[in-house]
Amino acid sequence: MAVVTSPVREFVHVVVSDGPGGEAGVATLVLSRPPTNAMTRQVYRETVAAAAEVGRRDDIAAVIVFGGHEIFSAGDDMPELRRLTAPEADVAARVRRGAVDAVAAIPKPTVAAITGYALGAGLTLALAADWRISGDNVKFGATEILAGLVPGGGGMARLTRAAGASKAKELVFSGRFFDAEEALALGLIDEMVAPDNVYDTAVEWAQRFLAGPAHALAAAKAGIDDVFELRPAARDAAERRRYVEVFAAGHRGADKLDPGGG
Repeated sequence: MAVVTSPVREFVHVVVSDGPGGEAGVATLVLSRPPTNAMTRQVYRETVAAAAEVGRRDDIAAVIVFGGHEIFSAGDDMPELRRLTAPEADVAARVRRGAVDAVAAIPKPTVAAITGYALGAGLTLALAADWRISGDNVKFGATEILAGLVPGGGGMARLTRAAGASKAKELVFSGRFFDAEEALALGLIDEMVAPDNVYDTAVEWAQRFLAGPAHALAAAKAGIDDVFELRPAARDAAERRRYVEVFAAGHRGADKLDPGGG
């Protein structure tokens, strides 16, 4: 593995491992702001930059979002939030949403490897990944209400999409902690493993897609996400456009192999 990170990024790093035979490999987008990976405006901006990096690099086929072996993220940095004026809070909310959307928009398969705690904005960030693997000892919570706030960054929509409206309301209204077993039952995580196996299991998941056609995977991901984001007419038009683009790309590849076109 080699760490590849911009010198201006202090808290969010990208670690890339090569795929078998020199093919595109797995990138790990690492949140590293000890001790709790509390999210600040700087962390969010660095997350946007890191998501853009892994999205555009041809040597990366799949992405893991990881907070380290101790904790995924305890959510927003509350001391920073309490110092903000209302206009500054509006800017901060936009920055937070931009980071979550940037992770969700990575045009490659993504998996959140969750350890320790995923609370508040940390839970929202995990929900932006395509798939979530959690240690069986992890504590989750949409905890913003405990500070007199509500989930931001699209957190309520993502929670509702995964768990349903009634359960999302209960979790948001109470702000209570819940364990990995309940998260699995609610569909907020996809697999629960022993704490020491979280990252390795995420790598195994990501490696399944290394040999997949990158353009088609990106189109499929965007099309599935459009089900929740776009009106039906716009969704259908986007689906047709992506189908034709992938079809045309496949024909260009076939032409290279067979100059006669078949």
